[in-house]
Amino acid sequence: MRKTEAVILSAFVLALAPLCSLAYPLQTNAVEFFNPLDNGGSMLDDAGSGGGEPLNVIISGFSSPAVLTDSGIVNFARAIGFSTECLGIHLGDPQSANLGDGNGSVNQTIELRQDYGDPDLGTCLETLIGGNHFRVFRQNGPSANSGALFLAVSLEEDLDQNHTISPDGYNGGRDQLVSNAVGTHAFNGVTYATVARQITGLLPVGSAGVNHGISIDGMVTLLTVTIS
Repeated sequence: MRKTEAVILSAFVLALAPLCSLAYPLQTNAVEFFNPLDNGGSMLDDAGSGGGEPLNVIISGFSSPAVLTDSGIVNFARAIGFSTECLGIHLGDPQSANLGDGNGSVNQTIELRQDYGDPDLGTCLETLIGGNHFRVFRQNGPSANSGALFLAVSLEEDLDQNHTISPDGYNGGRDQLVSNAVGTHAFNGVTYATVARQITGLLPVGSAGVNHGISIDGMVTLLTVTIS
């Protein structure tokens, strides 16, 4: 190849590079998540009652970037049997969490509820009879910007019981969500492939500091969700 041709080819490749990056976004997050405990955070949120709910599921920063956005987590949730709150109405105060990312204590991004097979109105049934639900917190502060989503998942009782957490609601809610998520699922034209890994050492075992004094097994499930 002559020198002039080589220069022209190099210029052509450089001109195409920005277009390629738009069509196929690069993974921007270099870690799955940062341990909140390493920087003054907690794996228990602040439920406002002197105790906290365990952040017992993490959606990894290695997931497809579109999954980790506000709209992305809602669409993924709908693919695995959850949706936004009944008629957009939220009852109760939001909870907050310190993920050790330099943002301090921040209110939940969104709360999603079991939809009983109806992503439009099914969460109204969950409001009445209880079921699974989860709160979302994003780790994106200046000290630990993984982009990972920390979920506080739990099973709750019906409206007559004031939505109190079920006796084994934290472990049970986590396990149900993970069972729903693992494998391949789709919603609104987007297909997700999800794999799970269990992590120990992030949460304590037992009921100390846990909301309602409910014992937990100390397990956290890390989900990596890839849009295929």
